Amino acid sequence: MKNQAQLVAYVDRLSGGTFHDLQRLLDGPLAGAFGGVHVLPFFHPIDGADAGFDPIDHTRVDPRLGTWDDVASLAGRVEVMADVIVNHISRRSPQFADWDRRGAGSPYAGMFLTYSRVFPRGACEADLLALSGPRPTLPFTKHTNARGEQMLLWTTFTSDQVDIDVHDPEAGRYLAGILARLQAAQVRAIRLDAIGYAVKRPGTSCFMIPETRALIDDITAQAHRLGMDVLVEVHGHHQAQMDVARQVDWVYDFALPALVLHALYTRDAAPLRRWLEIRPHNAITVLDTHDGIGVADVAADRDSGTPGLLPQEAIDALIKTIHARSRDESRLASGGAARNVDAFQINCTFYDALGRRDTEYLVARAIQCFVPGIPQVYYVGLLGGTNDLDLLRRTGEGRDINRHRYTPGELQRALEQPLVRSLVALLRIRNTHAAFQGGFDVETADATRLVLVWKNGAAVAQLDVDLADMRASVTCSGDGSGAAILAWSSPDLNGAMAGE
Repeated sequence: MKNQAQLVAYVDRLSGGTFHDLQRLLDGPLAGAFGGVHVLPFFHPIDGADAGFDPIDHTRVDPRLGTWDDVASLAGRVEVMADVIVNHISRRSPQFADWDRRGAGSPYAGMFLTYSRVFPRGACEADLLALSGPRPTLPFTKHTNARGEQMLLWTTFTSDQVDIDVHDPEAGRYLAGILARLQAAQVRAIRLDAIGYAVKRPGTSCFMIPETRALIDDITAQAHRLGMDVLVEVHGHHQAQMDVARQVDWVYDFALPALVLHALYTRDAAPLRRWLEIRPHNAITVLDTHDGIGVADVAADRDSGTPGLLPQEAIDALIKTIHARSRDESRLASGGAARNVDAFQINCTFYDALGRRDTEYLVARAIQCFVPGIPQVYYVGLLGGTNDLDLLRRTGEGRDINRHRYTPGELQRALEQPLVRSLVALLRIRNTHAAFQGGFDVETADATRLVLVWKNGAAVAQLDVDLADMRASVTCSGDGSGAAILAWSSPDLNGAMAGE
């Protein structure tokens, strides 16, 4: 993929319309800001139990958004990334309906996972306690099929998302068909959604076990034969990201959001600097996504006790400060306070997590743009979006606090904000300056300073952050386009941590 920033968006929630509207936005006011776009699930339907991550038909574009020709048209202008939802399929899919009706006589009889299929001899308490999942409850849903037979479906996420047996031949054909359909629409990269949970073996955690890594290798090989890059989505201990990075094209840097927040809250860049020394460079950097802000990604491993990137007391303070900065709105959307598929994430816009402080927000985005990898900017974050409490109340879905549906008028007003104009200017520098095609270095500094430098021959780009005074500057020169300077400062140094 291009070494340029990427937008992450639901087509309808950002543009208020279709693929054509999204393309006009990228060609118009956002021209030059993004070299690619991760289009969040646009499959039929986009409004199921999990905002499109529960497809009834993974090979059909929701007609409310457009057609496969529209996807290909967008892919002809910017690089397009699309999701391949490996772990599960909708309970309303034709495959599940056929199995539900015909049982063993269905060609899809081996495609879906049940408790008895994974544990044919039953499971002991230790087997069930070993299971690792995003929810604190067991991953099973009681179901009575059309023939009156009762069973426990394996449902890692919601009861409408039924896990598939990825080793079943029909499931293999199903996944291969998705890859082929995406490649035909000129999709440049695929994101393997929730693949860490995709393989189940009795007596294990059923999360990122050796067979999972073999599955990642297999799908990656198929994608490469079709000319597509692969991004793997795995939340968990940071060592897991580092291990996976060695076998795929791209991994997420899910530790970055919490470490950037910690640095800005505490005025201490040391944990972030240590991560920059060891993290993989083939990373997609994010501060916000369609999910919440992960804390497991910087925490100690729950099973082995291997230390994380932050001690538990620092994580507790981080969560407390997010709640305080967001006026406790994040509490309403996180954990058991709302419906959530991941109890270990804090749901809040990144702008609200920083208390709507423009300088700190732009400093965070500058750090993201300078950290090695491809920066992805979520559409709500791009527009300096705030927590959508109305949507949260209407749906009860915790993550909806950060999934606002913009009207055309709201979008236009947001694009005119000084905050958004500054962020777009930063993204254009990140995409075009020659220094970012060269080498990266973190200059030695004290705990309150962070100096990130890119050099490519005479081209130099430098970010200098002074956390003590909350000032930052971006200086770029030497690439023949003239010097570029961005600077932000804030007099507001009070209330850095919750309770202060």
